[in-house]
This record gives sequence, C-alpha cells and structure tokens, in this order.
Amino acid sequence: MRDQTRSPAFDASQGRSDILGAEFLGDGTNFALFSDHATKVELCLFDDDGKEELHRLTLPDMEGGIWFGYLPDIMPGQVYGYRVHGPYEPENGHRFNANKLLLDPYARELRGEIIWDDALHGYTIGEDDLSFDTRDSAPFMPKGVVVDSRFDWDTERALRTPWADTVIYEAHVKGLTQQHPDVPDDLRGTFRGLGTEPVISHLQKIGVTTIELLPIHAFANDRYLVEKDLSNYWGYSTLSFFAPHAPYLKTGQIREVKEAIRRFHKAGIEVILDVVFNHTCEGNELGQTLSFRGIDNASYYLLADDKRHSFDTTGTGNTLNVAHPMVLRMVMDSLRYWVQVMHVDGFRFDLASTLGRETEGFERDGSFFNAIRQDPILSGVKLIAEPWDIGDGGYQVGGYRWPFREWNDKFRDDTRAFWRRDPGMLGAICERLSGSPVQFNHSHRPATSSVNFVAAHDGFTLWDTVSYNDKHNDANGEDGRDGHDHNISDNLGAEGPSDDAGIDTARLRRVRGMLATMFLSQGVPMILAGDEMGNSQNGNNNAYCQDNAISWLDWDGARPDICDAVAALTAFRTETGLARTRFAHSPEEAQPGQPVCLWLHPRGDRMQDDDWSEGELRALGLQLQPEGGTEVLIVINAGDDGEFVLPEGDWTLRIDTARDDVACDEAVSGTLPIGWQSVTALIRAA
Repeated sequence: MRDQTRSPAFDASQGRSDILGAEFLGDGTNFALFSDHATKVELCLFDDDGKEELHRLTLPDMEGGIWFGYLPDIMPGQVYGYRVHGPYEPENGHRFNANKLLLDPYARELRGEIIWDDALHGYTIGEDDLSFDTRDSAPFMPKGVVVDSRFDWDTERALRTPWADTVIYEAHVKGLTQQHPDVPDDLRGTFRGLGTEPVISHLQKIGVTTIELLPIHAFANDRYLVEKDLSNYWGYSTLSFFAPHAPYLKTGQIREVKEAIRRFHKAGIEVILDVVFNHTCEGNELGQTLSFRGIDNASYYLLADDKRHSFDTTGTGNTLNVAHPMVLRMVMDSLRYWVQVMHVDGFRFDLASTLGRETEGFERDGSFFNAIRQDPILSGVKLIAEPWDIGDGGYQVGGYRWPFREWNDKFRDDTRAFWRRDPGMLGAICERLSGSPVQFNHSHRPATSSVNFVAAHDGFTLWDTVSYNDKHNDANGEDGRDGHDHNISDNLGAEGPSDDAGIDTARLRRVRGMLATMFLSQGVPMILAGDEMGNSQNGNNNAYCQDNAISWLDWDGARPDICDAVAALTAFRTETGLARTRFAHSPEEAQPGQPVCLWLHPRGDRMQDDDWSEGELRALGLQLQPEGGTEVLIVINAGDDGEFVLPEGDWTLRIDTARDDVACDEAVSGTLPIGWQSVTALIRAA
C-alpha cells in the first residue's frame, strides 16, 4: 500500500491530455481537467474518508485548455478534488476562487455529501456576488474517487429490443423498492434492492421490456429544501454526470449499478436513464461553487449579455452550454461511458429543447443532436427527448429528427380529456390512436416516434387523475402554489378516497380505459410505476420533494384488477404485433404494403364528415388491416352502455376492460355489446 505521507510526483513522460477525468491506467492514474480560462489547476489528494487533505499538487501540463498529469502508484480508492486558479471577475463571467474545492466533472464515484454552509459560495453571503469569499469549502464538499472500471459482464450482449415491441416503465430507484414487502429491508432504496427477483418478476408479469429510471446521476439536495426538512427526491439537480447518486448504493461502489443492470438484462429487460444535461445544481450567479462554476464558469454555462448573470431556459437558474465543444464532449463522454462501461440501453433527455439551443434559438440540427446522430455508439441506443423547455420556442413536440423518440404530452392530455367526456374529442383521440401522425409522420420518422403516456412522474398519478379535481400539494411547504393546474382530471363524485362502490367502479373503469387506449395505440407506451396497481400520491401533483410514503409505491394497497388488465393488454399487443414502424393510412391513401386503417361508427359503417361533429358520440372503432398477419378492431367507448355493429366476418373478442377478467377468447359476430367507459379489442385472422 502506498505511503500517503510521502508526496507523490508526476511522471511527465506518461501524462495524457486525450482522456479527461481520473483514469486508472493499471499502475497509476492520469488526471485531466478542462478549463480554458484558468491560470493554474491544483490536484488535492485526501485520506480515505475524504476528511483530510494530504497533498496539493499543481497539474504540470496544459494543452488546449486541458490541464493534466500522470501520478504513478495512485490506485483505485484514492479520494481527490481540484482547486482552480484564475481571475475572479464576475462582470466578465469569471468566478475562479481557489479557496473552493471543486468536484471533478468526470468523477465516477463520490465520497461524502454536500454539507450546506456559506463557505460553499464563491462570494460572501450577505454581500453581492462581486465580493470574494476566502473560506475553505473542502470540509463541506463531496470528493471524487478513482475507480477501476473492470467488471465481469458474462459476455452479455445489448438487448436492442425493437421500438415496436417496447413497453416502458418509468420508475424511481427508491420509490419502487422502499415499501416492497418482499425486498429485504437493508436493500430497499438501493440498486441492490432494485435488482432483486420480486421487482424483476413483477415487471415481467405486466409485460415491461424497458425500465426508465428517474435521475441516478449524483444530485444535490437543494439547501432551501433541506432547511424545510424536505429533499430533492426526483433528482433533477445534477452534481455529476458520471457518478451515481451515492445514497442509492449500499456499499457506495458503482459495481452495484452494474450488478443490477446485469440482472435486468438476464431477465430480458432494458435499462434506460433519465438524464439532466440542461442544467446543474449550482443555480444562478448567486448559487454555490461546487464544480463547473469554479472550474470555468464562462465555458460551462450560458451567460446573459452582461456576462455577470446566468442565462436560464430551464427554470433552475442556469443552463449548461452544450454548444461549447468541450462541454459537448463532456456530455458525449458521459453518454458513451454509461453505454460502454455501465451497459445502459438508452436515455431520456430532460428538457431536451435546451440541448438544441444555439445562437438563433432551438435548432433541430444543432451541435448536440448532430453529434449523437453521427455517433456509432449512441445512435444505436434508445434516445427519448422531453421535447420542451421554458424558453421562447421551447415547445417542440414532433420537432426532433430520427433516431430520437419523444414524450408526447398531447397524447396524455387528449386521452384524459376524451375519457373525461369533454366535447369534441373524437378527432383528437383518433390522432393519438394513430400514433399522432400530424406531429411525427414527416422527415422519414417511424410510427414509433411518439412515446405515449397518460401519467408520468410530474403530475397526478393515473389513479389520482380519477380521484381529485384539484392538486393537494400542501406537504411541499409552498401553500399549494407549486405544481400546475392543468390536470384534466375528474374525481367522479368525491375528492380523494371514497368508500362508495359506484365511485370506485367508475374510477376503475376509467383507469382501465385510459390504459387500454395507451397500450392499443400506435407508438411506444410508457406506464408510470404504480399506475398498474392504482397507486396514489394523495393528490400531490408535484411530489419532487417528498422522499416519503407520498411518493413511495404502496405495494400493500396494490389493486390486482388493474395489474391483471395491464398484463392482458401488453400480452395482446405482443401477440398481435399491434405496433407498426409505418403509419397506417386510409384505403384511399395507402400505398402497396402499407397498413390500412378504417374509422368506424357504432352503427357499423365508416365515419362520415358529419359524424365527427356529433356532440353526443362517445364511441368509435379503429379497424387496422396489416399487409398479412392479424387484423385488429379496437372499440373505445367513453359513454354509456351501447352496441357496436361489427364488420362482416368472424371475430374473436380478446380484450374487454368492462369485465372483471379483461382477457377474453370469445367468438363474436354481428352486434357487439359495449360497456360504459370501456375498451374492447378483437381480432380476425387473415
């Protein structure tokens, strides 16, 4: 073991500027950090606990703004940080302050956590941000840890589940496992708990192919939340783009993430990550100096015209400057690291419109998007955009190029409104069942471009959508002002839980109807974890700060009637090959080999122009005729009990959400009874 009392010395002959971060090379570690405006960079080595700074060494070389040096005998487990020297000129965008210990943006593993203290700020709290604070921030900072990335993956190969076969499950590492009765107590809330058999078997039962994890990158629990005894539960406040969030690791070691991913892959389930490259946890110019701000504020962040202030398109105080080539490289390096080293299967990009912002605003062919499209590694994994931010022109649903897919909030809103029996929704729900072609059928994009959802982490859960008319966010400590009011919800007769059997039945019917609409539509279905079992957040539609039973899944209160319906719907979707990569067209417009769709009135013929404006019509049918294979008829009815005249031929009823047992296998012809607030699906063999 190396004598830590002896100051190590750099080996100038082995230093490398081409690999950023702390890279263990077998007999030592190469350290490299980008800062275009720094005058000196110091590497600080700490004891194993990260409490005592043992050595402070100046990185000996710099090329192209990359400061670097190779230290022999520095092995995995070494704890480190940086101090970066340069001008403290906020009015020119520079906020260097070597009194502040800085986290390596490329750190793969962290030791310690943020301890909120005024010393974490580059300026003196109580004065303006032009002042200069001389206190050492190291005692309050997490540090990076040198790691060895080797891991036995058992020669596994990437799953590459086709988009047409994909069913996404949006989940939170802790929320999914914290109250699971079959996950050992000491593993709950961690990747080791996530990768247990009870969790995986549940996902297999309901037909999930891909789990999408809310942010697992190391993030900060914002100071104002900690002071209110709350926390940044969702994790959209990134501290590091390479290191996993330490509380999700039982031992603190990144191999736990790899072990969980390996278990999911062996079960045939992909793992994709929700990533936040649009901003960091450092906030605006009045925020703390933890990493990027102190390394090179003018390079890593977008700044206002006066350079002193941050330019914010995210609502979080700052915007990462991905148009800068070295910042773009960091983002690309992070993505490739998670694919090649950690074996994840793709990414969902939070506020992705920010990543496309260049000098003239959002650019669908911006540097970030083009870099990914040409990348031989990243262009082959699953890529999903949250296609909006809060800046001008930020709403870009349908505005991205292949290979990106997009969250489609139009699907959520129109589906909720249709099932709430809002007037004039027939045309809109047909668009959503068809894969939203107005938004996505262009630029050679496939019919799997729309990620369809009826609930996500941000907003009401699906059960709360049928249980509350208004948000109930008092627990967030903002007097109910936070969270949006556009819930498109209906409590069906009682605000919150109800013992009324009629209300409960109506809620169940509507939830099944919305789920069936999602799973039977063209595109890619995404279910919010817990919606398959009626999970509630007690009407909180902004539970970002609730690391407690409000957000954790209530496994003991799970409703098997919903879970069984989801299993039946995913099985039907798979059995019939319902999802297509090509959009369906009317018989008059379809080209040879294209799937054909017919919109049918309950009376049995095709919908006519006047039918679309029929105010009381709440039911219609979609007949899908593929080129060969199984013909499918989907009948949705948001109204009362009724009848639907079937097209000629022998049909088999396979799905009926009005029945206790949703899965069916019943020959039918002629006129089909359709229950109130229900969806039926039938097949006719070619």
